[in-house]
Amino acid sequence: DVQLVESGGGSVQAGGSLRLSCTISGLSFGDYTMAWFRQAPGKEREGVSCITWRTDNIYVADSVKGRFTISKDTSKNTLYLQMNSLEPEDTAMYYCAAVVSDCTGSGRANNWGQGTQVTVSS
Repeated sequence: DVQLVESGGGSVQAGGSLRLSCTISGLSFGDYTMAWFRQAPGKEREGVSCITWRTDNIYVADSVKGRFTISKDTSKNTLYLQMNSLEPEDTAMYYCAAVVSDCTGSGRANNWGQGTQVTVSS
């Protein structure tokens, strides 16, 4: 079974930084797309950033462009999301996803993590 385990969420003040990690197991890695999505209370899930595992093609949502950076460590089967200059609007549950077929909107993926909460206070 494919398992995705996120960590690194927490509570920070506006302007602060967090780095999310997602360790992936049970997946035979091809050039799959991996991604971070988020969902705030009362809002639809949205794609934050995506990366292809072997070719490093990257998508970043306009709402986080210039502040969030997606990366990966293939030797550790781990996906990261570095989040800088956090804003209260970034408050959401953040989900790691593997084998993503759609990075935009609410997204589509074969595998999802359980989520990690990010709370940004003003």
